[in-house]
Amino acid sequence: MIVGQAPGIKVHESGIPWADKSGDNLRKWLKVSEEQFYDTRLFAIIPMGFCYPGKGKSGDLPPRKECAPQWHEQLFRYMKNVKLVLLVGQYAQKYYLKENTAKNLTETVKQYKHYLPQYFPLPHPSPLNNRWQKKNPWFNKEVLPALSEHVAHILNAEN
Repeated sequence: MIVGQAPGIKVHESGIPWADKSGDNLRKWLKVSEEQFYDTRLFAIIPMGFCYPGKGKSGDLPPRKECAPQWHEQLFRYMKNVKLVLLVGQYAQKYYLKENTAKNLTETVKQYKHYLPQYFPLPHPSPLNNRWQKKNPWFNKEVLPALSEHVAHILNAEN
């Protein structure tokens, strides 16, 4: 299960989740093909907000707050076989991990092992976060290999 933020304008207009540079980066992180990523037997995709929230002074606005409480629990009831929930970005992490988040997104991602086997917190894969990745080289060295290994293990168990 991939719990993301909300569609950006490009995804909103296409109607295809993660059909942008962020999605390209996420698929690289997971080491999966586009075909695997969009195979609903392998991945479920749920945003925190179901529509494009609009632009603010510093970029896209946050996901609308009413969407996740209204829909996530109902959707999860239909998905009995979820093996891992990827929490992409701070909104998903705060919603699902609640008071168990660390002091900020960086620390939450750094402590990813603490949230396994149910959750795997990640930063947003937007190209805008390249600076964050440069400041945090441990993410590429430690977290991404662990992420792709977890995902491969789950996908291999499904086949």
